[in-house]
Amino acid sequence: MSSEIQPADLGFFSALASAGSLSAAARELGITTPAVSKHLALMESRIGVLLVNRTTRRMSLTPEGELYLEHARRILGDIDSMGALLGVSKATPKGLLRVNATLGFGRSHVAPLISKFVRRHPQVEVQLQLSVNPPPLSEDAFDVCIRFGAPPDSRVIARRIAANRRLLCAAPAYLAKHGAPKVPNDLTRHNCIGIRQGEEAYGVWRLSSGRGRHAVTQAVRTRGNLATNDGEIAVNWALDGHGILLRAEWDIARYLRNGRLVQVLSQYDTPDADIHAVYPQRHQLAARVRAFVDFAALAFRPQAQA
Repeated sequence: MSSEIQPADLGFFSALASAGSLSAAARELGITTPAVSKHLALMESRIGVLLVNRTTRRMSLTPEGELYLEHARRILGDIDSMGALLGVSKATPKGLLRVNATLGFGRSHVAPLISKFVRRHPQVEVQLQLSVNPPPLSEDAFDVCIRFGAPPDSRVIARRIAANRRLLCAAPAYLAKHGAPKVPNDLTRHNCIGIRQGEEAYGVWRLSSGRGRHAVTQAVRTRGNLATNDGEIAVNWALDGHGILLRAEWDIARYLRNGRLVQVLSQYDTPDADIHAVYPQRHQLAARVRAFVDFAALAFRPQAQA
C-alpha cells in the first residue's frame, strides 16, 4: 500500500492546484500538458479516487482533491520546517513563495518590494496574486499574505511590519465649495466616497475621541454618489474634488504632503490599519518565508520611506 501515495506526487499536486489548469501547471513545471495529465491520471489510479474535475476550459478539485491538497501542503510545509530545524536551508532561501496582497497596496508597494527581494535572493521563485479582498485564512493557497489589520485567528502568525492609520481627507476645491466638517455627524451632510472592500460594514465610518475608558466612538453612516471596490480609483475621485474619503495613510501620504488633499477631522481617531505579514505557523521556520517577512519589515520602516 505504500505505493498509493508517492512523495513526488505531493509537490506535483500542490503546483497543479496553484496553477489552476493543466496547461498552466505544465508551464510551471516545465513539462508538456499531456505529461501533466498522465501524472495526474496515474495518481488517481493508484489511490482509486478522482482528485480533479476536468473540462475543456478549466479544472476544479473534487472533495477528495481538496483533502489531498490540504494534507499535501501541510506535509510539504513540515518538510521545509524540518530542513530549517536541521540547518539545511538557513544559508540560502530558495523555493516557491506564494504571496497575496490587496490590489492597490500590492501594485504600488508589494510588487516593487518583491522585485528587490528576488534580486537579493535569486533562488526564490515568487508568485504574487493581487485580490480585492484577502483570501480566507483557512485556505492554504498562499505562504504569506500582506494585509491591513491583525487577523483574529490564532492558527496563523501575524507580524506587524508597518504602522498605518486611516485618515479622512478631501481636495481643497471640495472644501472650499462645501466647507470642512467640524464634528463626525457633519459627514452626513457631505458627499462621501465609498469603498466596498473587506468585511467591514459598507458606508459606516467610526470616529473616536478620548483615551482609555473615556474614549467615545461614533458610528456615522455616510452617503455619496460615488463608490468603488478599488482604492486607487477612490483616491483619484477625491483628488478630482468629488467628496470626502477615508483611506489608509500609505495611499494618500504623498497627496497630503503636496497639498492636493487636506486632512479633515484630524482630532478624531479612526480604526487603525496596521500592515501585517500573515503566514501559517508551520511556515515560520521556512527560510524563504522568514527572509521575505524580514525584508518587508525592513523596507517598510519609516526611515526607509523617507
